[in-house]
Amino acid sequence: MANTTGLNATEVAGSMGLILAAVVEALALLGNGALLIVVLRTPGLRDALYLVHLCIVDLLAAASIMPLGLLAAPPPGLGRVRLGPAPCRAARFLSAALLPACTLGVAALGLARYRLIVHPLRPGPRPPPTLVLTAVWAAAGLMGALSLLGPPPAPPPAPARCSVLAGGLGPFRPLWALLAFALPALLLLGAYGSIFLVARRAALRPPPPARGSRLRSDSLDSRVSILPPLRPRLPGGKAALAPALAVGQFAACWLPYGCACLVPAARAAVAEAAVTWVAYTAFAAHPFLYGLLQRPVRRALGSLARKALPRPPRACTPRAWHPRALLQHIQGPPEGPALGPSEALKQAPDLAGGESLSMPETT
Repeated sequence: MANTTGLNATEVAGSMGLILAAVVEALALLGNGALLIVVLRTPGLRDALYLVHLCIVDLLAAASIMPLGLLAAPPPGLGRVRLGPAPCRAARFLSAALLPACTLGVAALGLARYRLIVHPLRPGPRPPPTLVLTAVWAAAGLMGALSLLGPPPAPPPAPARCSVLAGGLGPFRPLWALLAFALPALLLLGAYGSIFLVARRAALRPPPPARGSRLRSDSLDSRVSILPPLRPRLPGGKAALAPALAVGQFAACWLPYGCACLVPAARAAVAEAAVTWVAYTAFAAHPFLYGLLQRPVRRALGSLARKALPRPPRACTPRAWHPRALLQHIQGPPEGPALGPSEALKQAPDLAGGESLSMPETT
């Protein structure tokens, strides 16, 4: 009875994990696809190339390694499908290449925003985005090639070791974790930390006095009006919210995966499914974090949504409920044609003259 209860609990946990993983994958596909369309249709966006690159990497991950995680995760994971030697090496290469491409792409986007916000007018050569992204993919390809040097897949009774955490990189796992997670984390922390400090300094700076403003008197009312507000404020304003969210999301999603790469493979394989899917949630969070927090992207998304959705029917005008208009609606339309105000003024003297000419005849 206890064994049956334990099996049922394991099956329920596996089913819930499968549903949550499917929801994460659907969000990653839909969110990155929508953000890619919006960015391509939004002219004048400064970091558009970095956003397009991030969307493409997330879509590639959502179309390749996330379905493999659903189907071939080790027990007690999500799937029960066992991969052969060639698909196992392909899955290992994709995981070892796409994850660094994502983290290094996020770091490149953070550095680009740091340059645009902190040093917008500083003269000096700026690296073109194509060169930066080429370096990102070169590093990702190198780290993917390291996975092919790892141990071969094990025979069927043993685990296949198709992932990075389960020993797919062999002795290169610490080097891969250093280049894929530690380096992007340091770059992102330095970039968004500087942006946060600039935003906080700008928010705490007192506003300059307006032109033509008269001097304050020394009365009690003037002293009370210059007191700071009692409502607590974020130390940096709204501009400090985006750096805090970016660094927090990166640490929450990628820090467990990076730490698991530094422990022995046998211990990391125990928590492989949970740690892997916590990292995969970053693919679904990027469209909301790096897309919807930008005002031009929100405006473009709103205009596209208004064009795509059907327009609601027009409401009744307030003039229709005017007492005179309501009385005319109840009495029905007039017998003759409707006259404008100018025609009514012209016809009024004629009617008056006709009545005065007919008066002697009647008398």
